Amino acid sequence: MRFSRRLLLHFAAWVALTGFHAGAVRADAFPSGPVKLVCDSAPGSANDVTARVLADRLSAIWGQQVVVINAPGAGGAIAARMAANAAPDGYTLFMPVTSEFYALAGAPDVAPNLPVILERDFKSVGFINRQPLYLGASPKAPFKTMAEMLKLAKEKPGTISYATSGRGRLTHLAMELLQSTADVKLQMVAYNGGAAQAMPDLVSGRVELVLEAYAGLAPAFKGDLIKGFGATSLTRSAAIPDIPAIAETLPGFEVSAWGVLVAPLGTPDALISKINADLNKALADPGLIEKFAANGGETMLMSPAEMTAFVAREQAKWLPVLEKALKSQP
Repeated sequence: MRFSRRLLLHFAAWVALTGFHAGAVRADAFPSGPVKLVCDSAPGSANDVTARVLADRLSAIWGQQVVVINAPGAGGAIAARMAANAAPDGYTLFMPVTSEFYALAGAPDVAPNLPVILERDFKSVGFINRQPLYLGASPKAPFKTMAEMLKLAKEKPGTISYATSGRGRLTHLAMELLQSTADVKLQMVAYNGGAAQAMPDLVSGRVELVLEAYAGLAPAFKGDLIKGFGATSLTRSAAIPDIPAIAETLPGFEVSAWGVLVAPLGTPDALISKINADLNKALADPGLIEKFAANGGETMLMSPAEMTAFVAREQAKWLPVLEKALKSQP
């Protein structure tokens, strides 16, 4: 179909007079169909659980299904690339977590498109939650407490193994920080499927330790398949008081995992504002707050600008610490 030059000029004039633009229409009508929420982790992982809790609440607010798309692998780079290449129309959102922002550029096995930098790679939408990580121990591990584990690790360097969701992920970086702080050497075993994939090896004793957010380990803890061994918060969680803080043995040790919501570059500001408002509405829901709290997490309501500033502060604080921890390991 061809349009005359005069008709196009009339349309351009109408756009100028009315202020009509595609972004405003999309924001006013959004969403009119299903929305994809890209998650960097395998089904059943802690990140996946968080994404599904959020997706359920947003689905109720929007009256449209929010579908979680799992894209694990490459330290989160696969999910980041999928989301970055999506159309900037709000119908594909991405939930990057701490690992994608703490990845060390140029480190072994770290994808070249990591770490994620805002606003170079994505447009900020809002903050989701933050929570500690939890250390689980195999029932066949030759130690019962954190102090016993560290003592054995000093006596027999490299003989105690721990499962992570991959090199460069927060679970790996946190364990490197623990080793650096305690001056011990452990052996990493990577599982792209995270704690769920590692569980058979943990139960059988082929791997002694696993680090993950509570939601990813809760079924194994509650089923007495593995022992709750330590939390990366400074103090014990009120919701999970039976698991001691690692800081009780290593004073000052603390690592937090957090997740945010972002959109592809080019997503209109009006649409970002609409999604941010709906996200914060979802996070203020008492039922959602209760579900996050049960896993030791807390919601935090932020504007896109506040989220961007938070991430920048965390990267500036933690990247040098983690780089030093990695370099200290042979």
